[in-house]
Order: sequence, then structure tokens, then C-alpha cells
Amino acid sequence: MDVPRLPLDAAVAALDTEGMFGYVARFVDDLEAALCCLNDAAMPWLPTLRRRTWSGVLCLGMGGSGAGGAFLASLSAEAGRAPVIQHSDARLPSWANEGWLVMATSYSGNTAETLASVRQALDRGMTVVALASGGELAGMAETNDTIHLVGVPSGQPPRSAFGHLFGRQVAVLRSLGLLPDDVGDAAMIARLRTASTAHDPRGGPSGGVDDLVTELLERPLALVGPTELAPVLTRFKNQLNENAGRFARIGVVPEMNHNELVAWGGPGWFCDPSSESQAVLLLTWSGMQEQVKSRIDWGVRHLQTEAAWMLQGEGESLLEVMMHHCIVMDWITVTLAVRGGKNPTSIDPIIGLKAHLNGLQ
Repeated sequence: MDVPRLPLDAAVAALDTEGMFGYVARFVDDLEAALCCLNDAAMPWLPTLRRRTWSGVLCLGMGGSGAGGAFLASLSAEAGRAPVIQHSDARLPSWANEGWLVMATSYSGNTAETLASVRQALDRGMTVVALASGGELAGMAETNDTIHLVGVPSGQPPRSAFGHLFGRQVAVLRSLGLLPDDVGDAAMIARLRTASTAHDPRGGPSGGVDDLVTELLERPLALVGPTELAPVLTRFKNQLNENAGRFARIGVVPEMNHNELVAWGGPGWFCDPSSESQAVLLLTWSGMQEQVKSRIDWGVRHLQTEAAWMLQGEGESLLEVMMHHCIVMDWITVTLAVRGGKNPTSIDPIIGLKAHLNGLQ
């Protein structure tokens, strides 16, 4: 006999004890405030950095704090004026030198790997823009003239602070002329706010995200999309990992078509016996290359599972499309958490690992 499913509001009230649904609902507000937070009066170091000619930007960060660097790299590849590279490790690349601007992001300000790389950058005479809500990284900015702090509101899980962090990262690169200004920000924010409200699964009995989550609960998950949305796919996987406690695999087109496609199946995809249970979420947008679109269309025709959904990113720019996908993924992952019986904020294994590492010091 089927067990009646709790109303979503009841599941949220029982499990979301630390307010993750509220953070998701405020994402667009956070992004809007962050995009316009910088000015030369408040941050007098900006004109000096603007006069420099940078070889590129090296973004340091781990986990939720590191996600924005990969998004910046994709935006820069489309329309930037210098390369942007995301680096998630404690060891700085050997080629990094004073010609590269370092953007170090640690929401807590205490991420061990980011701090280690920043110290190495300082030893090499590099300039650092630090994004933090406090901690050791913010303190380093107070005592070192080559570290410039961009403060971030504190008090929430780093992965839920993406709007605060990424909006400020975009604002910094725009201010330095490394990303083009977007005069359409106000209209973009209005559209994103509408999209967030429309996808909020608590809004009533209309289904949408909550119905999709019901189909995903018992299925292994695969995320597929084009190269420019690879950072979105990675963040989606990470949000599934942390919010919902779920694994997910990623396929980036066209690269996956040259290797992984064989493992997905012959004339049809999925040669694994469990193929029919696989759920596939295909992330797309209107700006995809035609050949990539053809590859994805071919893949859809050859799927051997009926559990496939196309998630179309809406927007008039790659930035807006990425943010639209982030809104949808966040609502999906927190809803998947509570429908699966998990508090979407809890990350006990990560806390346990940090305690172990601290005990070794």
C-alpha cells in the first residue's frame, strides 16, 4: 500500500531546521546587492588595480567558495579580456607570478587550502583580492598592503552564499575592465526573481519542482550539458552532494561524446543493466553551438531511459542563463533533501573530516 506523502511545507518544517529554503529564496536578492556593491570611494585600491595590465586572474577557493571562479572562467571565455582560471588546491601553480591577479575566496576566511595558496602568492609578490566574511583571510588583508578585502555578509553555509560571493566576483572583474559591463542588470534581476518565485516548490499544489523530485528520489542521477555550462553542472553535482546527500555523474558535451559515450551504450545510451532506472537532466540554453545542440538532440533520441528532462536555461546572456540554472538546481536539491528525509544544511561527514584534520595539527 502506498504511504501518503507529507505536504511539502510539513516536510520542510520538520527537516529544514537551519533555514536553507530561506537562503535559496533570497538568492536573487543577494546577487542583486552584490553586483552593485563596489565603488572607488569605498574601495580606493580599485583605481590602482585598474591601471595594471593583468596576464589573467587566478581564482582560489574550495567547495561553495570556489564555485564562482569556474563560472567566471566560462564568462571570460565567452566575452572576457583576460583568461580566468579556477584553482582548488593548497599549492599554487608553478607559473603563477606577479603578472596574474589572485582572487581568493573563502566565505569563512579560514579555508586551509586557500590560505596556503595566498601565502605562496604573497611570497611571489602577487596582488590578491580577497572575498571573505571574516577569519584569517580578512585579517591578512588588514596587515598586508597587497591584499585587498571585499567583505561578504556572514552567518550562513558557504554554498548558500553563492549570490553574495559570485556577485562580488563579477563586480570586481567588471570594475577592472576584465568582464564587460552589463547595462541590463536590472531587467535580468527582475526576470530571475520571477523565475525563483515560479520554481519555489512551496508556492502551492501546481507541481513542477516537487513533482520532478518525486521522479528523482529512487534513481541514479546524470547531469549533461555543453562546455560553457560545465561550471553549472559541477555546482549542480555539488549541491546534490551537500544539500541532498546524493551522488551524480556529469557529462560535458562535446568532450563526453569522444569517450564516455561508449560506456553509455551502443546505438542507444546506457549499456549498464540498471540503465532504465537512470535519471538524466540535460541542461541547455539558446546560445549553444549548433553542432553541440545536434549532439544533444542525437543523445535524447537514443536514451534508453524514459526518465529524462530538458532544463532550459532562460536569459538574454550567458550570465543570466547560469543564474537561472542555479535557481532551478537549488530548489531541486533542497526539495530532494527533505523528500529524502535529510536536513538540507547538514554536512556531518565534512565536519567530521575537519575535526580529524584539526586534531593532527
